[in-house]
Amino acid sequence: MKHTETLKRTSPDEVRIGLISISDRASAGTYQDEGIPALKSWLASAITSPQCTHERLIPDDAETITETIIELVDELGCDLVLTTGGTGPGRRDVTPEATLEAGTREMPGFGEQMRQISLRFVPTAILSRQVAVLREIEDHASLIINLPGQPKSIKEILEGLKDADGKVLVAGIFASVPYCIDLIGGPYIEANEAVIKVFRPKSAIRPKA
Repeated sequence: MKHTETLKRTSPDEVRIGLISISDRASAGTYQDEGIPALKSWLASAITSPQCTHERLIPDDAETITETIIELVDELGCDLVLTTGGTGPGRRDVTPEATLEAGTREMPGFGEQMRQISLRFVPTAILSRQVAVLREIEDHASLIINLPGQPKSIKEILEGLKDADGKVLVAGIFASVPYCIDLIGGPYIEANEAVIKVFRPKSAIRPKA
């Protein structure tokens, strides 16, 4: 059965978010996963719209990653899927390839901006291979974004960089996510401006009730 037949949103604006932490050791229980808790904490502070999350902790296996993305989008109706981990140059780092396999179109601007943000902190950010894609099926579409594995880096990339007065120096990638979700037919996502100011063209901003 299609996700639209099996799942109902609690409200028209509820955003469904899939969170995938990709780590051989964490999925085997060798150490505590930090990726999903970091993502959930940031999303709870940033998104003011209703949201629900579906979480998966899986190993660095390309087929498993691709299948998990497809499950979250096709079966559970996620509008946004965020992965964490597995984006470096190591041989077990296969997240980007597995993500591209699940996608129908690439969104290269996200990867470019993620590396620009991280390069403000470490020169090795150039080794990051994060990608973003759309997955489009008959009655639904989703944005899938690869994020790094470290909680500090996750926050920096999503939120961007601010000076001591709170002025934005470099926009975080989440500033563009809600409008992207609009354009692919998803729910209208509103955010806490103290955390992240999202951008929409004036014509796309919903009037306040």
